[in-house]
Amino acid sequence: MYYGTHYESPVGDIYLVGDEESIVGLWIGEQRFRTDAMPDNVVEGVDVLALRRGIGWLDDYFAGKRPEISGLRLAPVGGKFRQIVWQILMEIPYGELTTYGEVAKEAARRMGKERMSAQAVGGAVGHNPISIIIPCHRVVGANGNLTGYAGGIDKKIQLLTHEGVDMTKLFMPKH
Repeated sequence: MYYGTHYESPVGDIYLVGDEESIVGLWIGEQRFRTDAMPDNVVEGVDVLALRRGIGWLDDYFAGKRPEISGLRLAPVGGKFRQIVWQILMEIPYGELTTYGEVAKEAARRMGKERMSAQAVGGAVGHNPISIIIPCHRVVGANGNLTGYAGGIDKKIQLLTHEGVDMTKLFMPKH
């Protein structure tokens, strides 16, 4: 059984989903790929430990307290490659950035491969079902391009600004 709750945040409505023990999803608004990872039959308004912990984590995060991910049980649904990429994302410190290329190098190392496509990593990052907590917003293009955030580039900018990231070397992608 899965349970869901809405959380009003400075970046808009957040929908948090979990079972009794683990968080399985966190989406900002109508975030891209939300329906791909949304469990069926989510029950609203049930008080469960996983959601209470998630709300507490979000309260601390938006209060600028830099909460640790280790205090949460996370259970994102995805294959081995995506799980490796999401684990790497969880290791990016608060207020710091990395690139898709750097994540690809680390994913390749962990998988025992010579190299890994940054585009493949981009797909895994974009399908992260637990946004903010698994900090995919901290990944940028090699040249400072703010590309690739399923919640929207405006939300990515808000989250990075909230974390105190120096935005002067970053830029919006041109489409």
